[in-house]
Amino acid sequence: MNAIKYIGMDVHLATISIAVLDSKGKLVMEVTIATQAGALLDLIRGLSGTLHVTFEEGTSAHWLYTVLEPHVGKVVVCDPRQNPRRLGEKKSDRLDARKLAEGLRMGSLKPVYHGNALVPALKELVRSYRTLVSDTTRVMNRLKALYRGRGIGCAGTRVYSPRFRDQWREQLQEPGVRGRADLLYKQLDLLLPLRQEARAAMLAESRKHPAHKILCSIPALGPVRVAVLMALMQTPHRFRGKRQLWTYAGLALVTRTSADYQMVDGQVTRTRKPALVLGLNANHNHTLKGIFKDAAASALAHPGPFKDFYTTRVAQGMKPELARLTLARKIAAITLTLWKKGERFNAEHVKTQAA
Repeated sequence: MNAIKYIGMDVHLATISIAVLDSKGKLVMEVTIATQAGALLDLIRGLSGTLHVTFEEGTSAHWLYTVLEPHVGKVVVCDPRQNPRRLGEKKSDRLDARKLAEGLRMGSLKPVYHGNALVPALKELVRSYRTLVSDTTRVMNRLKALYRGRGIGCAGTRVYSPRFRDQWREQLQEPGVRGRADLLYKQLDLLLPLRQEARAAMLAESRKHPAHKILCSIPALGPVRVAVLMALMQTPHRFRGKRQLWTYAGLALVTRTSADYQMVDGQVTRTRKPALVLGLNANHNHTLKGIFKDAAASALAHPGPFKDFYTTRVAQGMKPELARLTLARKIAAITLTLWKKGERFNAEHVKTQAA
C-alpha cells in the first residue's frame, strides 16, 4: 500500500509555495515554483505514493483543480474564510503552505465544490450573460440618475428608447451633461445587442443538457433561470438532500439554543425550550437565492399549484413573507428531487405540508 503524502499549496500570481508532509506529519519537502502547469506537473510526477493536494479557493483555483485532478489521488479546494487564524501569529507563504498541508492531513479543512466537467461551456456563457446584464443595468441607472439629479422625472423605459431620445436630450441644458448623456446612450446601444447575443448563446448551450427539459417543466423556472441554475449547481448529486441545498442557496434558518439539557429526578433530560431563530444563513450563493426567490414571486403572479400552496399557507395563519420563503424552499426542494430522479414536474409534487 502506497503511503499518502499531503501537499499544501499557497498560490500566488507568479509563484506557488509548496509544503509536502508524510502521513505522520513530518515535513518531506518545501519548495517554491512558478505558477505554471508544466512546473507543477513536473513536481507532482517526481513524488511517490498517493498524493493528496489542497489549496485555497481563489482566482486560479478552478484552473489548478483541472490541472491536478487527473494526476493525484485527491484535490481539496478549501474555503479560506474557514481556515483558523490566530491574532498575532506569524504568517508567510511557507507557513501558509505548511498549515494547509497539516489541515488536509487532519481533515480540518472545509472544501469548496469543484468538479463535474459537464457544463464548463455553459458556466462561461452564463458568466458572460450575467456580466452584460449587470453592465446594462448600471448604464441604465446612470442615465436615470443623470436626469433625476436635475429634477427631471424619468419613470418607465421611454428614457432609453431611441425613438424618444431627442426629446429627453433637449431637457438637458448644460452642454457637458448632454455630452455625458450621449456617451451613456452610445454605451447602452453597444451593450444591448451583446446582451441579446449572449442570452441566445447561453440558451442554445443549455438545451444540449438533459436536465434542461426537466427543469423547464417546473412552473416559474423559465429557460434563463434554468440555464443559470444548471451552471451554478452543476449537478444535483453534490447535495445530500434539500436542507443542504437550502443552506447553499441562503434559504436555511439559523437557530441558537443554550442549556439544551436539564436534570429531572436525577436523569439528564432534554429541555423543551424552543430554539431562537435568528433568520436566514448569511454565507450562501446570492445568485441562486435570487433565482428561487424570483421564481416564487413569479409563481404568485399566475394561477397554479404553487400559488395554491402559498394561499393555503396564508389561510392557515402563516405570515405572507414567511409563506413566500416557504414557497421558495418548496421550489428548491422540488428542483433538486426532479433533477436527481430525471422526472418532469407534476402538480402532485406540491404536497399540502410545508416545505
